[in-house]
Amino acid sequence: MVIMEIDHLLSTTRAVRRKLDLDRPVEPEVLEECLDLALQAPTPGNVQAWRWLVVRDQDVKDRLSVLFRAVGEAYLAERASAAPSRMLASGRHLLEVIDRVPVFVIPVLAGRPAGDNAVDAAFYGGIFPAVWNFQLALRSRGLGSTLTTYHLAREAEAAAILGIPEGHTQAGLLPVAYTTVPDFKPAARSPLAEVAYLDHWGTPLS
Repeated sequence: MVIMEIDHLLSTTRAVRRKLDLDRPVEPEVLEECLDLALQAPTPGNVQAWRWLVVRDQDVKDRLSVLFRAVGEAYLAERASAAPSRMLASGRHLLEVIDRVPVFVIPVLAGRPAGDNAVDAAFYGGIFPAVWNFQLALRSRGLGSTLTTYHLAREAEAAAILGIPEGHTQAGLLPVAYTTVPDFKPAARSPLAEVAYLDHWGTPLS
């Protein structure tokens, strides 16, 4: 493995909202390659409780977009005075174009969260590593995505639109498209020394 290339992939896989190519189709075989790689993620007890809904039908995307926008617009309005303007603009852009994104991918877990932190950590641990695998695989092929959760506030309505049976949990919605730029830069992050501790909370790592 070429460490520099892997490190670049890991440090530049961004949440892409404004730089999604809304006009370029996403080939089914490329999407299936990425989903196959998602299935290689670790899963608690090797249960593999994940399910994946790939949405291409425009009518279905339109109906989901109504839910997405309703929740997203309320969320951004609440945070208009606190969130950075660049972040708000990026979020608003996605709300405006969400129905035009070529593909939605909705990760689903068999079962429902229990409301207990230890149990739910394992429950969601069964899907989020796979979601990240999927996003990395997309990035390596020139596609972008972002894990959104707006529509989960109206999960039951989305489940009815998608025909998801009871006893299953939607874990997000990923808009998927090719990106309009060939590469991304690492994001600004807090220094490791400010967020990592050694042995006890607050003890510097080094």
